[in-house]
Amino acid sequence: MHLSGDRTAWLQGGGARCVNPGPLPPRPWHLVLLGPPGVGKGTQAERIISGFGACHLSTGDVFRHAARGDAGGHLRTPAMETALAVMRRGGLVSDDTVVELVRERDQCLSCPHGFLLDGFPRTVEQAHSLDDMLAAVNRQLDAVVHYHAAEAVIIERLSGRRVCRQCRAGYHIKYEIPAVADRCNACGGELFQRDDDKPEAIRVRLQAYLATVGPVLALYRSRGLLREINASGSPDAVYHRTRAVLQAIHPAWAAGR
Repeated sequence: MHLSGDRTAWLQGGGARCVNPGPLPPRPWHLVLLGPPGVGKGTQAERIISGFGACHLSTGDVFRHAARGDAGGHLRTPAMETALAVMRRGGLVSDDTVVELVRERDQCLSCPHGFLLDGFPRTVEQAHSLDDMLAAVNRQLDAVVHYHAAEAVIIERLSGRRVCRQCRAGYHIKYEIPAVADRCNACGGELFQRDDDKPEAIRVRLQAYLATVGPVLALYRSRGLLREINASGSPDAVYHRTRAVLQAIHPAWAAGR
């Protein structure tokens, strides 16, 4: 089993340095992970990096980390300030800003442990910018994994989520039930449903995702990089499919993992 890095450099950007405790792989994986909200790609990302190595690089993590102010001044680049201002207004961060945030972290793309890029690129423009960044560090993608599931499955997963008002721990009314109803196991805080986890809001989020992802999938399909994986079922079942797909890409490379 390979350990992933601590993602310090990815979350903070700039001159921050990530310390990866795992051994160097014989050949690093370079993957992009795509999928709609609630499809479970975050769960699969953690399993992939545990089983195959590489660092989990999530653009969503960067935004959440910065919004909480966890990294102090490390994240306050002009691009991040622009992104946070847009997010506070409830808007969508532009391609140019997202690309600049990734470019600020381009040392992570050349990490000798490899990378799993989660949630980027989301548009064709972002995909072309990623091409340029990878060419600059002499790296190539091994695959673009796209998880998909029926709308009903995604709505069930997201609408069942509950979050603690105090410590922000997450639960699910079906899959991760708290010991005491509507109370956090860790701190006893009240659990609530986020507005964007209500079925009406979920449908809007899915429509927005589908409106932009089609051309991205077509681009990577034309390059022979796209791997489609059905994300219905348990996390174990989905990872079993994922593992089979990745092992088929480089059988000898993956045999010992």
